Amino acid sequence: MRLHWRALMDALKASGPEDLASRWKEAQRLIRDNGVTYNVYGDPHGTDRPWPLDPVPMVIDPQEWAGIETAVAQRASLLNSILEDLYGPQRLLNEGLLPPELVYANPGCLRSCHGIKVPGDIRLHLYAADLARSPDGQWWVLSDRTQSPSGAGYALENRLVSTRTLPDLFRKTYVRRLANFFLSYRETLMSLAPGHRENPRIVLLTPGPYNETYFEHAFLARYLGYTLVEGGDLTVRDRRVYLKTLGGLLPVDMILRRQDDGFCDPLELRGDSMLGVPGLVEAVRAGTVAIANALGSGAIETAALSPFLPGLSRQILGEELKMPSVANWWCGQEKPLAYVTENLARLVVKQAFPGSPQEPIFGGKISAAEREKLAARIRATPYQFVAQEQVALSTVPVWTEEGLHSRHLVMRVYAVPSGGGYKVMPGGLTRVSSSLDTMVVSVQRGGGSKDTWVLGRGQEKEFSLLKPSSQTLEVSRATFDLPSRVADNLFWLGRYMERVDSTVRLARSALPLLSQETDAASATGLQAAVGILTALHFVRDPAEAGGAPVVNADLVSMIFDSDRRYSIGRIVHEARRLAWLLRDRISADAWRILNRLDNDFCTRRPAEPFHLLGATDLLDQSIITLAAFSGLVMDGMTRGQGWRFLDIGRRIERASQLLDVLRHGLGNKVNDESGRLAKLLEIADSSITYRSRYLTTMQSDLVIDLLLCDEANPRSVAFQFARLSEHIAHLPDSGSLSRKSPESRLILSLLSSVQLAETGKLMEADGRGEWTGLQTLMDRLAAEIRALSSVLSSSYFSHAIPSQQLRHF
Repeated sequence: MRLHWRALMDALKASGPEDLASRWKEAQRLIRDNGVTYNVYGDPHGTDRPWPLDPVPMVIDPQEWAGIETAVAQRASLLNSILEDLYGPQRLLNEGLLPPELVYANPGCLRSCHGIKVPGDIRLHLYAADLARSPDGQWWVLSDRTQSPSGAGYALENRLVSTRTLPDLFRKTYVRRLANFFLSYRETLMSLAPGHRENPRIVLLTPGPYNETYFEHAFLARYLGYTLVEGGDLTVRDRRVYLKTLGGLLPVDMILRRQDDGFCDPLELRGDSMLGVPGLVEAVRAGTVAIANALGSGAIETAALSPFLPGLSRQILGEELKMPSVANWWCGQEKPLAYVTENLARLVVKQAFPGSPQEPIFGGKISAAEREKLAARIRATPYQFVAQEQVALSTVPVWTEEGLHSRHLVMRVYAVPSGGGYKVMPGGLTRVSSSLDTMVVSVQRGGGSKDTWVLGRGQEKEFSLLKPSSQTLEVSRATFDLPSRVADNLFWLGRYMERVDSTVRLARSALPLLSQETDAASATGLQAAVGILTALHFVRDPAEAGGAPVVNADLVSMIFDSDRRYSIGRIVHEARRLAWLLRDRISADAWRILNRLDNDFCTRRPAEPFHLLGATDLLDQSIITLAAFSGLVMDGMTRGQGWRFLDIGRRIERASQLLDVLRHGLGNKVNDESGRLAKLLEIADSSITYRSRYLTTMQSDLVIDLLLCDEANPRSVAFQFARLSEHIAHLPDSGSLSRKSPESRLILSLLSSVQLAETGKLMEADGRGEWTGLQTLMDRLAAEIRALSSVLSSSYFSHAIPSQQLRHF
């Protein structure tokens, strides 16, 4: 065993396999609770897969790391210089140091970006190298990542999990910390923002939630303190990029992009993409915004460049390349082409340029006839192919259910500009193969990951990521810089969470049907609950579908079948999906609550004899969990526009759900409704309030007054309208117009209707014995609530022009 591994392995041996298994379960729980996921493209079941982390870290000796660090920093500087030349004077092409076919045939070389100056002549703001180690200990560069390298956020998350599962060992082995690397990254981005403002507005541009590494985008945005945006959140006006917010358009100084070059601007790059920002290239050309990494940096993300790097290093840097690449042959030249076609059985053939869906072809795994066809394809368009040596990867121990086993490894190392050179992350993202039989190391292909421990020579000083500012900033309590898309998602998160609460209470009120032990007094109440569930399509009408057994089956499915369209689990899953889109906006505690609620409804289906017990336990626990979420919203969220739209969504949905309960549960005829009224109070969580006022007497007009018109009751319709009126009065521009806005008029109408309602008259029966006045009022309120939701959406969630008060910056 190598010396630098001994401390870790001795500690694991002393603790025993049971302890390591326990730590592994703890790590998996942390990953699940934190929502650390990745997506698998093309797999219908591949979204939101838990991130595969091995509990045993990869350990690297300080002396070995020093060589890696120096080589990666040198390579990043070299590649940045090559990019600066390709988009500038093109001396390398003019002097024959690079063949033109390698540049102009490469779709990653963006001609529209030629001649664009970048701040500080830095085009690679984050560089990543995939490194492989041969069995003799030699490190090689497998590939370069220069467009928008992924994985740095996962490396940080791996570190956070490993320090929780192996805290004592982490401290004792003096593992070098990662925070200083991210601090340097943030300082670099701030210093390169146009105008060198002390506090520039930096956004992180993501392709969206269906990207394979969306978790990382949200995680880094939160960690670095940037606003997470999609292409639709940005717009270009007068060659300047703006962020669409509720208060208007706010100027953006720097864009940290996590999508490929071609998708960034549909006007000058890929016209078939809706992910980008029209006019972005022109804004970069004007120098009003900087992009990291610079547009066009994908031009050197190709293995075809690696054979030229040793010579370019001597020419540009005046020094030898410190770490060699794995042997590559670009077929665009005569001698490499001849070698490749003659030795296909020993090589791996790849597309030369990124973006092709063609998978690597292992020449030794195809027949002689197939190799002949491949050779013909290569000769037809040789510049499009590159061949690579099949490397023998060294191994690292991983933990499995059977104990420690070996797996092949590839380590991704990151570098950022700092102090005139590049600074390398002291660690990285180590990935391991799915088995010892395969050399393919990919999380997409079933592989795993490890935290990477670079051992230090002593305890490092701890510090905060927050950089002390050299200039005192003015106190700001502005809350209008909320992107319209985020406000939309918060609004609907509030609606879905309230919908979950209402549906859980409805299901719980009907649970006595499962036990078949209801008495005559509560029969009418159960009929009311079933009537509401039937009207809302959760269960079938017992009169038409076959009576109580059908309702029982539908009720069980409603509670436990999360794949069913009308089920609690489906609503919970939609709420979690919205929370996933808001990972950079909601607290970690709020996310854990929603994640656990979703897990409960996906996994907790008891055996047949215990449906009633399991359902009762699940629904009761859900009410507690929902109360915890509401508590976090009330006590933990800053009273800004984000909180306001979340609460607006909750209030609109609660009012709508209460009206549905009253409209479908009360009935429209005067009957002996005592059991029915008691059930309505139970569903609305207002039984205690009613009994404290009126004891056991059930009277329909009093129930309607409490649930419809009482502004002091948090579960009444009037209370929701009063809160909505307060919120709408504080929305941007709500008080700056001479005439009331459409949403102000609607909420005034809604609130006035319930304030002026006379319950005695509403409950007067007409000639047919029906409460026509009450039903007419509730139908009108329901329609106006839907109109209010639509008006808010059109006014605030499709924002595209600056507000008058924030037009000048």
